[in-house]
Amino acid sequence: MSIVMRIRRALPATALAIPALLGGCALLQGEPEPPPEPPLTQMQFESRVIQLEQQLSERCDIQQQLLTQHANDTRRLTADVREVGSLLRDIRSDIDLLADEPVIIPAQCEEDADSPLDNKEVLGRSEWIGLPDVGTYLKARVDSGANTSSLSATDITRFERDGDTWVRFKLALSEDDVVVERVRDEWIEAPVVRRVRILQAAGEESRPVVRMMMTLGPIREQVEFTLNDRSHLNYPVLLGRRFMMDIAMIDVAETYLHPRPEFPGGRPSDEASEDEVMDDDENEANGDES
Repeated sequence: MSIVMRIRRALPATALAIPALLGGCALLQGEPEPPPEPPLTQMQFESRVIQLEQQLSERCDIQQQLLTQHANDTRRLTADVREVGSLLRDIRSDIDLLADEPVIIPAQCEEDADSPLDNKEVLGRSEWIGLPDVGTYLKARVDSGANTSSLSATDITRFERDGDTWVRFKLALSEDDVVVERVRDEWIEAPVVRRVRILQAAGEESRPVVRMMMTLGPIREQVEFTLNDRSHLNYPVLLGRRFMMDIAMIDVAETYLHPRPEFPGGRPSDEASEDEVMDDDENEANGDES
């Protein structure tokens, strides 16, 4: 056997593979590098920028929708809490009428004494109100000098239902009054809560009082309205101090601090400013009852 053959048997297989590997590495090092990618053209660059802007805008829109939904949920919860408060006040009034002595809740009295303005909404001297059961918004003048709130009504007809006294009426509106148009000539029905006597120069007058759900910004309350024709006045609704008691106060220097509610068939709330510039408070005070 030759010396070369003996050396090959004596060496491990890995030693024989080393030259082959070194030869492969030499081949790899000798290969040319791939050419670099060509730079973006101006059109490609602008297209990429536009694509990134669209993606960013879509993300911003999603965030804005989430914030709007959160704000709407907060307003609904606040309105529900106020409605519960209104029902509790009605129950308390009924208890006071049945009891010989007024019901006193010390905790509530102490809280009111410590912070009389807490949880009260600030209203301007004029505001938009909503009547959900009727399906319309109306302008209202806020006046602490009037005791009971008033709603402009005409064709008031009394009738009985299940032994109770009800009234049927239509809204008494002028051509300039802003309203959801489809309700102008609709009949409205409501039970009569009581009647009030109004003393005027022409004599004494008795008017029915109805209770209707009303919204004003975050406020959602069952409000008592006297029904009388206010179409000759600037505002079809008057909000008196019975409504504002414990829940609101007036800043007479401001108007329309709360947005106009929206109803099917009505105009969007963001167009309300176009209808607010026509306001005129002159001669309004002379036409309302106190």
